[in-house]
Amino acid sequence: MNRKLRMSMVGGGRGAFIGGVHRMAANLDGKIELVAGCFSSDAENSRLSGEDYFLDPDRVYASYEEMARAEAALSAQDRIDFVSIVVRNNLHYAVAKCFLEQGINVICDKPLAFNLEEALALRELVRKTGKVFALTHNYTGYPMVKEAREMVRKGKLGRILKIVAEYPQGYAVGDVDRDGPTQINSWRTDPSVSGASNCMGDIGTHAENLGRYITGLEIEELCADLTTFIPGRELDDDGNVLIRYKGGAKGILYASQISNGDENNLNIRIYGTKASLEWHQEEPNDLLVKYADKPRQIYRRGNEYLGKAAQGNTRTPFAHPEGFIEAFANVYLAAAEAIWDEVNGNQPEGEYDFPTVDDGVYGMAFIETVVKSSKGEDKWTRFPQL
Repeated sequence: MNRKLRMSMVGGGRGAFIGGVHRMAANLDGKIELVAGCFSSDAENSRLSGEDYFLDPDRVYASYEEMARAEAALSAQDRIDFVSIVVRNNLHYAVAKCFLEQGINVICDKPLAFNLEEALALRELVRKTGKVFALTHNYTGYPMVKEAREMVRKGKLGRILKIVAEYPQGYAVGDVDRDGPTQINSWRTDPSVSGASNCMGDIGTHAENLGRYITGLEIEELCADLTTFIPGRELDDDGNVLIRYKGGAKGILYASQISNGDENNLNIRIYGTKASLEWHQEEPNDLLVKYADKPRQIYRRGNEYLGKAAQGNTRTPFAHPEGFIEAFANVYLAAAEAIWDEVNGNQPEGEYDFPTVDDGVYGMAFIETVVKSSKGEDKWTRFPQL
């Protein structure tokens, strides 16, 4: 690159959480600059947020539609290179569609869309426009997750037999004995905003994506049980899924927001015929490799014995920990490489390592199949052909 990529943002203004994470991640490597935004549906909030980020007031917009039109009309030397979408689930499709139709690349927070129908339409639009579309399944950015993926690809685990992925949180437990509704995590429990699922749609998709990213295995059918423990909620706050993968492997996936005492305990275990892997997001710098006939090994981030992908996505020196923001930034950095190639008409030298619109479609199919299975009478529900 001979300049920074120019980024805009939809959402993420004052009072928002995930927008700040995206801005920190985008800024970490010094290759991306925030130059424009519509940070809120409230024009005054958007204006004030633009002041917070020291932006030109003329490039702080009252609506995302206005921003897409105005930025697309600028010269190639001035217009944004991509938009980062950090609004609520029900707006992902409309915002992404608007910018893609104006010829602007997109990085979008997950889930991809409100439902599978929107996700499939968005995939078709991405293919039609040829624009870069990255989805921030940020846990794929951890160096030791990439090391796990490389081990599986090289056959070090042998044939994969079983995947156990867990994502327990306890922050939303509330009072399960209380009468009447509780407002904890309120918009995520509103089906008109969040979609068909709360817990499984929000964090269960991360667990599913992590297993598929590492192993490459796809779901053949599943059996799900979703529960709403907190009185007054319309959507699930806990879920358990049995999975049958194509090729014969089996899986267990558990996601919960009422697991009292757990914070953000995403973890995964992958069992193969030669060895097994274990990784915990709250201790992300370690990868445990287990054997039946010899001692366990602990692989540590930042060491020269790791593979190319893990070393290439490590920022801090050996023995210095790194974590959530850096992993998020790895997704942005990989997407930035693709966007730079798209802007300059370059042919990629290899594959880009970031979640795409295809991963988003798969995630939406997972959500809808889990909900269908939980509500249905059949023991097993077939995963759709995508």
